[in-house]
Amino acid sequence: MQYTEFGKFIRRKRKSLKPKISLNNFAINNGIETSALSRIETQKQGISLDRLAQIANGFNVSVSELIAEYEQTYK
Repeated sequence: MQYTEFGKFIRRKRKSLKPKISLNNFAINNGIETSALSRIETQKQGISLDRLAQIANGFNVSVSELIAEYEQTYK
């Protein structure tokens, strides 16, 4: 499976959170540089496993759950 849309998936998932959370707040709350998260969401930067774990933690899911949700969405 290709993960070319993963950044867009992260952005949509973040924007769908209730209550809504800005990119800046999501990044700060999860120990990610705001600029790095922005580049990931706009697909200008790849994502490391460590960063993926931080993002998954922000969504209160495991890395494997986040990847499975992505795969279900883009199958």
